[in-house]
Amino acid sequence: MESPVPDKPGIQQSDLAPRNRFDRMEWAGAFGDLGTLIPFVVGYIGVLKMDPFGVLFAFGIAMVVCGAYYKTPFPVQPMKAIGAVAITQAAQTAVITPAAVYGASLATGLLWLVLGLTGAASRIAKLVSRPVVVGIILGLGMSFMLEGVKMMATHWVIAAAGLTGTLLLLTNRSIPAMFLLLLFGAICGAILNPDAVRELTAASIEVRAPKFVLLDVTWNDLFIGIVFLALPQLPLTLGNAVIAIREENNRLFPDRPVTDKGVATSTGLMNIASSTIGGVPMCHGAGGMAGHVAFGARTGGALIILGALLLVLAVFFSGSIDALFRLFPAAILGVILFLTGAQLALGSCDFSKDKGERFVTLVTAAFAMWNVGAAFLVGVAGSYIAKRGWLRL
Repeated sequence: MESPVPDKPGIQQSDLAPRNRFDRMEWAGAFGDLGTLIPFVVGYIGVLKMDPFGVLFAFGIAMVVCGAYYKTPFPVQPMKAIGAVAITQAAQTAVITPAAVYGASLATGLLWLVLGLTGAASRIAKLVSRPVVVGIILGLGMSFMLEGVKMMATHWVIAAAGLTGTLLLLTNRSIPAMFLLLLFGAICGAILNPDAVRELTAASIEVRAPKFVLLDVTWNDLFIGIVFLALPQLPLTLGNAVIAIREENNRLFPDRPVTDKGVATSTGLMNIASSTIGGVPMCHGAGGMAGHVAFGARTGGALIILGALLLVLAVFFSGSIDALFRLFPAAILGVILFLTGAQLALGSCDFSKDKGERFVTLVTAAFAMWNVGAAFLVGVAGSYIAKRGWLRL
């Protein structure tokens, strides 16, 4: 009789065999991270007017490679701080252009490649105690849940139906919940947004090929990309997309462990590649793995499936991407994001028995709900104070 993994009830040892699968649960889990992927992609394409081909092609290649290499649902996500600043033009003193995003991706890639190959990322990560890591993961989960509730509030009837049905089917391996949720979302979207349906039905196949875009990047674009986009993202990436994802992967899949050095190097390589073909800065956010796992993924097959689909969309249907993504109501994406956050938060509930360390975890989590970079710094400082015995509770 198969025994469950201690930290993750429901994942059987047979599910952890080091080979990729492509069954219906992997297909369902492949779409578990759409709650974060779609909003950022739509923003980059619709607001910043980036070429859909480059954005989707870069994501597709990165997902296929990561799925094949890691053999776990190792996520590939947009870097959130960079995406938020670029899409909202929050830099204020500079105009963010697609070329600046390419520059940010290149700078980010080179920096993390150096941090990974030199081992600096591992040395920095060792300074972060477990209570801080748990706090970051817990805060991320809660922030995902809060953002999911906000998105669900755009249409409560759809959200309530989608969430209820998904929860009832979440552990059903015969009828993957994600398939029905996406089908329900598409039907609701067709009713609420008939214009998107008309655009999709009028879409035609247009074959595209990658092109080298770095020749379009000026020194000014590179400066803006580094100062306003890449540098503010650093602590967020270290906390969420290096330390937290290493913790999450190794807890769920102990037979396929990853290291801080390897994750940092992977982040560097995929961003350098992304910058050359018109992609956006990407990372391995811990929330993405929680989303894939929550809906059934147990191997890298889920990432390969999603990556392959994105490559097909990029090569043949780039002109229809905006309409396709607009078809899904925000309330449905909110359901996905809410359940992803719940999965992530539940996995971080292994609190220390020490009162001071629990306090550090809670403070870190509170800050992580606002800003993971700030949470990282506050958590490290709080952990140091607690270890010195200066904390009186």
